[in-house]
Amino acid sequence: MPLTDRLLLGPGPSNPYPEAVAALTRPMLGHLDPEFIALLDETNDRLRKVFRTANALTFPISATGSAGMEACFVNLLERGETAIIGVNGVFGERMSEVARRCGAEVVRIEQQWGQALEPERLLDAQREHPDARLVAVVHAETSTGVENAIAPLRALRDTDTLLVVDTVTSLAGIPVEVDAWGVDACYSGTQKCLGVPPGLSPVTFSSRAVERVRNRAHPPQSWYLDLGLIGAYVGGSARTYHHTAPISMIFSLHAALGTVLDEGLEAGWERHRSVGERLQRELPELGFRLIAQEGHRLPQLTSAWLPEGADDAALRKGLLEGCGIEVGAGLGEFAGKAWRIGLMGHSARDRSVTTLLGALRELLA
Repeated sequence: MPLTDRLLLGPGPSNPYPEAVAALTRPMLGHLDPEFIALLDETNDRLRKVFRTANALTFPISATGSAGMEACFVNLLERGETAIIGVNGVFGERMSEVARRCGAEVVRIEQQWGQALEPERLLDAQREHPDARLVAVVHAETSTGVENAIAPLRALRDTDTLLVVDTVTSLAGIPVEVDAWGVDACYSGTQKCLGVPPGLSPVTFSSRAVERVRNRAHPPQSWYLDLGLIGAYVGGSARTYHHTAPISMIFSLHAALGTVLDEGLEAGWERHRSVGERLQRELPELGFRLIAQEGHRLPQLTSAWLPEGADDAALRKGLLEGCGIEVGAGLGEFAGKAWRIGLMGHSARDRSVTTLLGALRELLA
């Protein structure tokens, strides 16, 4: 069956950078080959630059973004500990469920979908639960297109509570400042603004977080995601076998990070901002209504209510089959009523906006 070339404008995956695709064809190396280890080290250095951190333990987990989430929670939480989690969409809900499965007591700080979390409410919750092991927040809530403020949570550095942040949809698309914001554990995914196929989850852990892992009373419940074991493979002077890393995917990530850094982080953020604001300015002319709270709208992920009378499934099918364009359906309470339109990585171009708006004008006419 022949494969079709799509313009991927959903919530992920996005179209990868050409350099990332080309790197997938590099000759295979072994996962302990000195040449591959050197490339892995350079990939980790590039990730530090994109995360804006000096954290030694920075590397790509060999699985997708949800595994990055699990790696943070299973390593930092033990049974009976308290986790304070901001919930204003699907991925805050997922954080809560992962923490619950770790045996944690979950304190949920909830906000209406489409609205941003108030950082002070999270800080107040930590004051009420000073022994909480962590506060966790989704920076860019993919289900709603809302950006949650992280910088004010730096105040947690004056406590023993760790700050965990999901940057799956934000890394390389909008500013992420791991060290400046006092983030202790941060995870992302490759298939969004990094412009790589899905399959890896970049993570970074502060020295506070690493110390927490070292001082656990019991080993993490996951052998595969145990940072103590993985750390012996991705860092240090002697590399200890842990698992067979996805060599070609790391080649691809290495190449895409080079593309991101060659463009410049600030220039990349501005490109995403420019095309996202254009879409959000012009989309309402076609009858769509923006969902995310003004002032907290992600430029790289736009959520919008469908025009009155529009058939969600039929319109998306027309876009996909007639125009080769993919957009994302609504999740949860937004299902069947709203879309999520992604402009991420290589897809964050004016031509993507022009193509999508032109196709919608024809389909809605």
